Amino acid sequence: MKKLFKILLAIGGVIAGIFALLSIKTKSKKKFNKQTKANDVKLDFITKEVSKVQNNKKATKAKILKTSTKVKSTKSKIKSTKNAKKTVDNFEKKYRK
Repeated sequence: MKKLFKILLAIGGVIAGIFALLSIKTKSKKKFNKQTKANDVKLDFITKEVSKVQNNKKATKAKILKTSTKVKSTKSKIKSTKNAKKTVDNFEKKYRK
């Protein structure tokens, strides 16, 4: 009777161990699924923000191009002041001693 009880107890322990292992696996799967869902939400948020930043970047590059063309056109219209500076220096040297 004692041997039969020990055998039944051992079989019950093995079965309980198997159930414990299976429950640990399902818990880890559930935890993994929750983490992946949370990561997907974060990834969606990040991709939206990145797209906004890229659109802003394109807009600022376009503005920079416009302003650089304006600067080039205004610089081309400006006259050189080298000759005027030389004339002033010569005038000061000749008449203001």
